[in-house]
Amino acid sequence: MLVSANRLIGTPILSMQATAQIAFVESAIVDPNSLKIIAFALGGGVVGKSPAYILDVKSIREYTRYGIVIDTIEELVEEDDVIKISEVLKLNFDLVGLKVETKKGSKLGKVSDYTVTDDNFTVQQIIVKRPLIKSFMDPELTIPRKEIVEITDYKVIVKDEEKVIRARAEKEDFVPNFVNPFRQNEQAPASTENQNPADIDRQ
Repeated sequence: MLVSANRLIGTPILSMQATAQIAFVESAIVDPNSLKIIAFALGGGVVGKSPAYILDVKSIREYTRYGIVIDTIEELVEEDDVIKISEVLKLNFDLVGLKVETKKGSKLGKVSDYTVTDDNFTVQQIIVKRPLIKSFMDPELTIPRKEIVEITDYKVIVKDEEKVIRARAEKEDFVPNFVNPFRQNEQAPASTENQNPADIDRQ
């Protein structure tokens, strides 16, 4: 299942051992090299730990509609406890807010959100808010991961604007080839236009 990154903010962290909420997601830590959430920075006055620490996604037992479930509070770490997380934190990278351009330099807008899978939190799509001039036709674009060519500190570079828009249009224009079998034998009601009101009442 795909989950919006914006929706993840504020998600409760639930401990199996404590059988209670011990924190909430304050922000996502995204590795720009793998384009994947590798950890969450927590807030909310973690029970037994102050200030709030980091949750490595490898320690997540399950993501549910009630929150992110972990085994114990001992799963939480400090910023410097995990080398990989520490290195990514030093990059101060944030996917939201980055400019989005094509390889040819055409400006598409800025990343306003992104979606991830709920099992390994890999980024699958970026949601791009369009510039004012282009927003009348397409207020936002959904660009799949496979269209992303490069990510820098300042922008996301994608393959081609026309392909992105065309792919979206083809998806939106799709009409399911579905016939309701329960309606096949139904007859359309007779038109009441030009009928005598008395005749209509008797129907």
